[in-house]
Amino acid sequence: MQEVRNRSAPIYKRIRDVTNNQEKHFYTFTNEHHKETYIEQEQGENANDRNDRAIRVAAKWYNEHLKRVAADSQLQVILITNDRKNKEKAVQEGIPAFTCEEYVKSLTANPELIDRLAYLSDEMNEIESGKIIFSEHLPLSKLQQGIKSGSYLQGTFRASRENYLEATVWIHGEKEEEKEILIQGLKHLNRAVHEDIVAVELLPRSQWVAPSSVVLDDEGQNEDDVEKDEERELLLKTAVSEKMLRPTGRVVGIIKRNWRPYCGMLSKSDIKESRRHLFTPADKRIPRIRIETRQASALEGRRIIVAIDGWPRNSRYPNGHFVKNLGDVGEKETETEVLLLEHDVPHQPFSQAVLSFLPRMPWSITEEDMKNREDLRHLCVCSVDPPGCTDIDDALHCRELSNGNLEVGVHIADVSHFIRPGNALDQESARRGTTVYLCEKRIDMVPELLSSNLCSLRSNVDRLAFSCIWEMNHNAEILKTRFTKSVINSKASLTYAEAQMRIDSAAMNDDITTSLRGLNQLAKILKKGRIEKGALTLSSPEIRFHMDSETHDPIDLQTKELRETNSMVEEFMLLANISVAKKIHEEFSEHALLRKHPAPPPSNYDVLVKAAKSKNLQIKIDTAKSLADSLDRAESPDFPYLNTLLRILATRCMMQAVYFCSGMDNDFHHYGLASPIYTHFTSPIRRYADIIVHRLLAVAIGADCTYPELTDKHKLSDICKNLNFRHKMAQYAQRASVAFHTQLFFKSKGIVSEEAYILFVRKNAIVVLIPKYGLEGTVFFEEKDKPEPRLAYDDEIPSLRIEGTVFHVFDKVKVKITLDSSNLQHQKIRMALVEPQIPGINIPPNVPDKALTAPGGKKRKLEK
Repeated sequence: MQEVRNRSAPIYKRIRDVTNNQEKHFYTFTNEHHKETYIEQEQGENANDRNDRAIRVAAKWYNEHLKRVAADSQLQVILITNDRKNKEKAVQEGIPAFTCEEYVKSLTANPELIDRLAYLSDEMNEIESGKIIFSEHLPLSKLQQGIKSGSYLQGTFRASRENYLEATVWIHGEKEEEKEILIQGLKHLNRAVHEDIVAVELLPRSQWVAPSSVVLDDEGQNEDDVEKDEERELLLKTAVSEKMLRPTGRVVGIIKRNWRPYCGMLSKSDIKESRRHLFTPADKRIPRIRIETRQASALEGRRIIVAIDGWPRNSRYPNGHFVKNLGDVGEKETETEVLLLEHDVPHQPFSQAVLSFLPRMPWSITEEDMKNREDLRHLCVCSVDPPGCTDIDDALHCRELSNGNLEVGVHIADVSHFIRPGNALDQESARRGTTVYLCEKRIDMVPELLSSNLCSLRSNVDRLAFSCIWEMNHNAEILKTRFTKSVINSKASLTYAEAQMRIDSAAMNDDITTSLRGLNQLAKILKKGRIEKGALTLSSPEIRFHMDSETHDPIDLQTKELRETNSMVEEFMLLANISVAKKIHEEFSEHALLRKHPAPPPSNYDVLVKAAKSKNLQIKIDTAKSLADSLDRAESPDFPYLNTLLRILATRCMMQAVYFCSGMDNDFHHYGLASPIYTHFTSPIRRYADIIVHRLLAVAIGADCTYPELTDKHKLSDICKNLNFRHKMAQYAQRASVAFHTQLFFKSKGIVSEEAYILFVRKNAIVVLIPKYGLEGTVFFEEKDKPEPRLAYDDEIPSLRIEGTVFHVFDKVKVKITLDSSNLQHQKIRMALVEPQIPGINIPPNVPDKALTAPGGKKRKLEK
């Protein structure tokens, strides 16, 4: 038993459970505690050989003991072993010994047991070497040869969040020919971990598969139950049409490991004294990790950090070690720390080296600061921002000129005046890349003295700015554009609601209000013009929390209300960004930092086109303009929310916008804005890209001097790569923060039933959106330990038939919302169907599912 325990804790537990079962008539003999059978380990003898010898000594003694006790007894002790050497020695010592196969074949009363042996192959009979699960990784020299000859491909391994038996490898071609190779099945994944750089071998076309629509969580506690994984792999292989097959491969070697410390929780072993436990990472794309720890009881129910050490061929999971205890699961501080670490958001306090480059307080504008700078303090400038905003990047003004035209100015905080190239403050800002906004916390890109004070364009204080000023006619046509460094004094810091109130109020006619009305009129014309060119007006439900002033827990949750003034500010920010992009590209054609939005491949739109077709609407996707026009036409008088749902789906079809260096790319187009060129200039307090753009523009207008890195396209390209990564991670961290606070809200709210619309139909589920909360969730129709309903999924329409009821995209349903706490680590909002009524499926609207609200409930196998 000791040897079994060393090899596999779950198997040891199963044997203990069987032997303790009274109905099975098992007898256990504690040979290690018997003076006749206890043996010492001999010199040069390994633990495995010592245990084998102990088993043989015990078997021999017990046989002799039985003969002494009852001479006429037919009882005989036999030794069953698959270890050939052990069996040979036992036979030599006169002990009856059999392999498992020999013994089972001798049990003539139960011939069906022999079928169970079919899974055993000869190579697996050697116990001491451990069962080899994975094929060997090829050495780097062979991989490089294979990549050179074209027999292997190199790419980034991306594990699936939804299916632990599936991944994709992104093959990076020299040009734009990036392609994706599908990897399916444990053995083909071959110990690669998310973000590793791997070498893959493309399988013959006859072995290509389609991406699976099954959702599989690695939920077994059994470390070595590979057979179960193989059974589950069969679920992935459903009959699909030829066009759905994707290039499929297998991982043959690792070029570079990209392991990092992982946050998660300990899944404590069922064996009391065991030091070996499985760690379950918070990120579902990371496999479980086997660690050894003596403090398992203290770490249970806590968030911890673990690092991977290696992954042997005969181990189902990688081995690792404990790094740090973060705190109790579910606590706000702990969970915030986890989401920042998991999304690689730099959030440590700024170092003294960084802070040493901040200006000394009290700070004031000097004569030196006024060189190459216009004094615009006389202008009626104001800012319009969300409530509670302290990092005010931008302010606006609009006034009538003597010639009847309008002067419009966008004034942006002059952050590059305070952050000089190459110093510690600049390097730290570049590393962080962006400010990260969580629900209750802001992780600043620059120290607070700059973000909330010296660079923030607060009202009634002098501030340094970078201004983009246009002369326009009343049709919002630009007649002249100029850029200047400036000093401004904002006359008001308004919220969107306050600005809207001023515009709408007939009683208010002061300078600020007049300026706002002029800006609003022009913004409407600008927006109309953009939309006519094919700019997309997309939609994504944004959530706003109302916090309790003392506990800081969310007490209300609603979708953000967008006013005209939101759109007004956005129009002028877009116009400034486009104007600056043109200017810096004119001056620096090879090293302008720009932002592009690639057009999505037509296949991305399949889900949108099918969804619209199910409501007898046609969506055209050949150009951004045709998409925008068909979205505008997609109205249904009896279903006003339909257009918003279509725009939400269209958002999901889009590609990610990215920063790039103009000298390294020739496609500048911004698809979503229908603009041939674009950059980011208007938010330098919270985006490092804007600081670089400010430096380029300052050099272009002779307001500042250049430096070598600014005109090195390779260095700029590296900066862009980091910025793209940081922006993506910030987005994910934000979503994770919203998800956590949504959980807190529903934890205190209890059970809620709300109207919802179907966004997607899956094989055994529907994904719904609840407009009231801007909340998305999945309603599953198959659960463990419940009778399976009759499901019929049609991918073409798409639709899902359940016991005679058919669900289509955009159908209206009613769902019950509860917090599923059955898995402490991955608590989630769970939705169950209330209406329409389907026998055996619906849950009464106010009845909690006890298994879900208490930790320890069983998890389900999910399909998508």
